[in-house]
Amino acid sequence: MSTNLSSGSVLMLPSLGLPNTHIYPAFVFGTLTYLIIVLCNLLVLSTIVVSKNLHKPMFILLFNLPISDIVGATAFFPQVLGSIVTQSRLISYPGCIIQGFLIHVYGSGNLLILSAMAYDRYIAICCPLRYNTLMSSHNLIKIIIGMWLLNLSVMVTMFSLLPRLKVCRTHIADLYCNNPSLMKLACENIRVNNYYGILATVVTMGGPLLVIVFTYAQILYTCVVTNHADARRKAIQTCSTHLIVFIILQTLTVFTFITHRIESASPSLRRAFGVSVLIFPPFLDPIIYGLKTRELKNSMTIFLKRNLVSTK
Repeated sequence: MSTNLSSGSVLMLPSLGLPNTHIYPAFVFGTLTYLIIVLCNLLVLSTIVVSKNLHKPMFILLFNLPISDIVGATAFFPQVLGSIVTQSRLISYPGCIIQGFLIHVYGSGNLLILSAMAYDRYIAICCPLRYNTLMSSHNLIKIIIGMWLLNLSVMVTMFSLLPRLKVCRTHIADLYCNNPSLMKLACENIRVNNYYGILATVVTMGGPLLVIVFTYAQILYTCVVTNHADARRKAIQTCSTHLIVFIILQTLTVFTFITHRIESASPSLRRAFGVSVLIFPPFLDPIIYGLKTRELKNSMTIFLKRNLVSTK
């Protein structure tokens, strides 16, 4: 019989399948991974804040990426680590909604941030004489506010459509809560949620993809036709970092969505892709940008040396 879940209802997440001998190592490994993600992203944030040479549009936009990564990692890791300790995979319905909301905000937020950064590189390389005008402080603030407002409004609407559904299942399909898994709990028509989910995917994934393709096509063309080898090398070096991060996130996200849409897809494969979206981008983003962006790398080194010396 279908019932409407109340605020006190409890859902069941899939078992982690950990034998007793692996509980402690899994907890330690998960905790270390989460701490590394948070500390590395906080290092990027702190470096950008204190380094005046990084107070440029490119790095101010980059500042938003670690924030989004920390949100995604925090929505996932503490809940999983708590499950490992308590050996309980129960989660409240409101808690599941909140976790799913934060995870989706992280995923779509990263794509929107990366598309804004691609636009910044496009202006810097293809329209250098207009860069200061187009990427002025006023326009930069509008871009940042616009991408966060778009992200939050799309996700608030998406998750506001869930509580109206009557559900007759309590088992979540994935290792964490998300919109597709929550919709699978329903025992009534979810056509509106499906249509809106497709629209949200087009806006938050298709839009950034179009921006990336257009901007990098223009950047590639400019790099090919320019006669300045040094300018071409710097452009390729700067953009390759950004492109690597985008490809990693987009590929993992696309495969996760595909496995959700295909009923015959292996649940283990779907869960593996789903978890990888929450682990690899937050873990790799600060490392890739820290190692491959010279200005950020130098500023991080100075920041660490200054703070390590001051603590002695």
